[in-house]
Amino acid sequence: MRHLTDAVAPAELTVDDVEFKSLYRKTEYEAQTSDGWTLVVTRYQPVPRPFFQPIFGEPLLLVHGFCQNRHAWTSGQFVKNLLFFGADIHILELRGHGKSSRELQLRRSQAAGLPPPADLDYAWDIDSYFLHDLPAAVGAVKAVTGRERIFFCGHSMGGMIGYGYAGLHDDFEGIVTIGASSEMGKGFPLLRLIAAAEPFLGGAIDGGLAAGNVARQASHVLTGFAGRSLRRTGLHALADRVGPASLPPTPYSFRYLPTDDLVRWVESAFTTGRYSTFREITAFLTILANPSRATSDDVRWLMRHGVEREPRGVVTQFARWIRRRDLVCYRTGYDFKSGFGNITVPMAIIFGDLDKLASMKSTAGIYRRARSEYLLWRPVKGNSHVELTMGHDIRQICYDIKNLIDFARKHRGRRPSLPRLEGDASPRR
Repeated sequence: MRHLTDAVAPAELTVDDVEFKSLYRKTEYEAQTSDGWTLVVTRYQPVPRPFFQPIFGEPLLLVHGFCQNRHAWTSGQFVKNLLFFGADIHILELRGHGKSSRELQLRRSQAAGLPPPADLDYAWDIDSYFLHDLPAAVGAVKAVTGRERIFFCGHSMGGMIGYGYAGLHDDFEGIVTIGASSEMGKGFPLLRLIAAAEPFLGGAIDGGLAAGNVARQASHVLTGFAGRSLRRTGLHALADRVGPASLPPTPYSFRYLPTDDLVRWVESAFTTGRYSTFREITAFLTILANPSRATSDDVRWLMRHGVEREPRGVVTQFARWIRRRDLVCYRTGYDFKSGFGNITVPMAIIFGDLDKLASMKSTAGIYRRARSEYLLWRPVKGNSHVELTMGHDIRQICYDIKNLIDFARKHRGRRPSLPRLEGDASPRR
């Protein structure tokens, strides 16, 4: 790594020549949702440097995807590349993820003497993210920065709720989505098949857990009866071994996907040799990731720290979207697609050319209906889904983000005036 010396002119510097920690001041602040959750936003505020920072101070809200947390953005050099350009980065962690944890809600509710959020026990869904979490975060970023409008970047599920928000509200000055489908399952028959089977799979899991609960309860009753019988005959030591006094077993329930435990178990099994084999095998699959486009250290770090469990309600809503070809907030009936034509701010839709979840087919709907004057729609060669925010090719993605923000800031006050299309939603508020 080169350093800032007389031998390296600021104009010649690249992001590799600068120490990451010299680019920012890191802080955290909270966003309060309308339904009682406390969310944590991690801010990387840029520090002025002796080289050109074309988007210095422009607030950019990053929102992670399904089963992820803030480390989706920090496990590679995504944040560093944007800080090099001067972006003011705010990373939201959705409810139950990362620092916006269930444990935080319990601590805050106990300290305030108030009941915890009603959906604390993994009872939320995508509508919760859309109706409560994203609006709270947008409001918090605006309050902290003093801006009326901010920039938004969402990966996967984060980008999808961004589509819906941008079609209803006027808070974004520009929007970037990375690996975010506008019609899940389009061009991906396997995903449609899995979604069609979801109600039956869920029912089978519920049935299996119910049978397990019956068996555990029966065992508890029988061992308790045997223990009491032995105690009456004076065989206390044997009774304690056969039927020790205990509370009834906690019932099994299918409340969430234990993705965090599963992925950490897989990561713990990786040696260098095993990881190399895994990378060779997945090079032919690339459904969720193409590990050849990321370093093994970054991938393993993300697996260890960046994966979260996701509630059953989120999984169920995704499956319903796929089966019905929906992109809908079911609590209000708002169809995200009806608002696509309301999006006129600069927009970039970025996806991996190997990504089955967010492909050219499944992102075409938002591209064709959005009416942005500045509209980028492009694949990243050799990439699938996960590595788009932490792999070898994030530099070109960050350049796309920088260019969009730079365009928007140079054209402030010159927003296009476009006629309303037939079938569009009501005017944004």
